[in-house]
Amino acid sequence: MPVLEKIIVSDFRNIAFQELMFSPNINCISGNNGEGKTNLLDAVWYLSMTKSAFSASDRFNFRYGTGEFSISGTYRMENGLDSRFAIKVTTGGEKKLLRDDKPYGRISEHIGTLPIVMVSPADTTLVSESGEERRKFVNSVLSQMDREYLAAVQQYNRLLLQRNRVLKDISVDRGLLSVFDARMKGPADYIYRSRKKFAGDIAPIVSQYYRELSGGCEEVSIAYRSDLDGGDLDAILSSSIDRDTALKYTSCGIHRDDFIFEMGGYPIRRCGSQGQQKSFLVSLKFAQYDIMKHSYGFAPTLLLDDVFDKLDMSRISNLLSMVTGNDFGQIFITDSNKVRMSALVDSLTDDRAYFDCSAGNFERQ
Repeated sequence: MPVLEKIIVSDFRNIAFQELMFSPNINCISGNNGEGKTNLLDAVWYLSMTKSAFSASDRFNFRYGTGEFSISGTYRMENGLDSRFAIKVTTGGEKKLLRDDKPYGRISEHIGTLPIVMVSPADTTLVSESGEERRKFVNSVLSQMDREYLAAVQQYNRLLLQRNRVLKDISVDRGLLSVFDARMKGPADYIYRSRKKFAGDIAPIVSQYYRELSGGCEEVSIAYRSDLDGGDLDAILSSSIDRDTALKYTSCGIHRDDFIFEMGGYPIRRCGSQGQQKSFLVSLKFAQYDIMKHSYGFAPTLLLDDVFDKLDMSRISNLLSMVTGNDFGQIFITDSNKVRMSALVDSLTDDRAYFDCSAGNFERQ
């Protein structure tokens, strides 16, 4: 499995310049809130996914007053050899990605090379916000494991954008719409089948993790909802053409899919406490981790950002026993409470590294 041995970060968020060596096992980053702990984890994420875990636009990732940022990492790959990945982004929007000094033909070719999973406070949007957040999550998981899925999503989104442009015309060309409908069917079918299988695969694993984490207090479930449950996309789009013409956008399709999270038969966002929602989200991400590990044949990198917040000590203890008992790979953990993190991690392993963070600067202890 890829193990991040060294990272060099320059002008990314509040990190001016850092060169850090990591443990192949557990890496603990402590410091007060707002000092940059999460930014370091986001830099690790960026090397894997070529974008921030938190910002849709790169303009929020430049350190104040700078015109570019860069991140590079040396990884020990599954073949036992080292590879260096480097990415540079400028304010003009140019993004360059290299592996061992050779540029990729397309940046999307890199996705899945360095599999990664993150658990963070931002995950609450998966429960509280719209289906778009849940679709992004599923897309992120499946795109790492299946490049055909990533290509299908990209193709569908391009065609959807073009279809919506036609719908905004004063005189809508229905013949042209039918052409787009036919071309969108293929990628939509692939996305639908992939998402349906994923939901079926992950639901029982989430349920099992939640029982372990909560002590069996509640039952949770996941269901997939799609317009394609009612038939093929081209037929659905054809039947909604009058409505789409009036609305000026495409009102049906896999871009409206959703994943329903429930506890005891009720929506988690309405009936779950903060601790229950956090436990569900951790269970969801750990289930993602299991699925990716099975797909790749090795463990992805795991980022745990402020994961102990809103969990009582029994759930924290259960969480850590889950981490150490399921053949996890390289782990990065942040916590503002250094004493708590040290006490918990020291009881698990001697192979760990500690870093103190202050104003974007990191010192290994």
